[in-house]
Amino acid sequence: MSLSSYVSLGRSGLRVSPFALGAMTFGEEWGWGANVSTSQAILARYLDLGGNFIDTANGYTCGHSEKIIGDFIGGDRNLRDRLVLATKFGINMYPGDPNGGGASSKAIMRACEHSLRRLQTDYIDLYWMHVTDKFTPLEETMRTLEQLVSSGKVRYIGFSDTAAWRVVQAQSIASLRGWAPLVAVQIEYSLLERSVETEIIPMAQELGLGVVPWSPLANGLLSGKYTRANGGRVGDARASHLGVPLGEREFAIIDALSEIAQQRETTVAAAALAWVRSRAGVSSTLLGARTLAHLDANVKALDVQLSAEDIGKLDGLSLPPTTFISRLAEMADMIIQHGTTVNGQTQPAWWGAPASDSARY
Repeated sequence: MSLSSYVSLGRSGLRVSPFALGAMTFGEEWGWGANVSTSQAILARYLDLGGNFIDTANGYTCGHSEKIIGDFIGGDRNLRDRLVLATKFGINMYPGDPNGGGASSKAIMRACEHSLRRLQTDYIDLYWMHVTDKFTPLEETMRTLEQLVSSGKVRYIGFSDTAAWRVVQAQSIASLRGWAPLVAVQIEYSLLERSVETEIIPMAQELGLGVVPWSPLANGLLSGKYTRANGGRVGDARASHLGVPLGEREFAIIDALSEIAQQRETTVAAAALAWVRSRAGVSSTLLGARTLAHLDANVKALDVQLSAEDIGKLDGLSLPPTTFISRLAEMADMIIQHGTTVNGQTQPAWWGAPASDSARY
């Protein structure tokens, strides 16, 4: 499998590479990114390998990420049109300005115009709401996004890091008004972050939304550099910024990934990425890279096919704590199926089967 093995983004007609190139590492303003020449070399390599999906945001490295991409593609219209270029709005880049960020009509329009200028393009393929703005009515946000789509400045829209109920509310508004619908959600998803499986991913599957995971290597914890041997004590500016919480659960997952990687002659990172790529609902997974070596190594995960045994082992080790919602789902299955077998799975009777038909009231 290669980056040119394109997949549909949810139920939309947009075709994207199975791995998207995340550009949060483009620029050194945050202390741990790649410089301009390295960033553009990464872009060139990704495109040479057949990739077509690039994801950034207005606030990444204070806007420098978008500018690096714009400088790279701005002079080549044919290249621009072959790409699926995604960016986000929401980050306030103007301290002290209450309308500088968020999802109001004023903020979205301003952010879009500035992103178009930095990206040196006249349209954005996929425009994400970066995070929820609780101060702005959702109908205002959706109306503004509809205006951008109708004007041709945006082709598709999606939500990033947003609660399932709010995504459903937005999609309902769009359906009711005949406005542009959401086509995808972007969420944190990895072996160390599976809470999204409770509501967000089932919601996305039900609504036909593509799932685009970010941080599939859990901020580098599953990159292979952290092991029991070094106790997680590895110098890294980004890790220091984000924190590296490593305990027995994390090391058990890393140990299992190491074993799988050795058996398949691949890397820990590739095995972790292959697990994310195998999950139900996932369309395209975001890869971050600060060096060409990072990109080359991670793209090789497309050639890794985990066995059912591998996936079962990793699933068992990474199972998230039971939540109220997941307990409700389990309870519902037991009540409805009541000791019967459905789709190959037998659910126990919740309170025990009645002794006979006469015992039913």
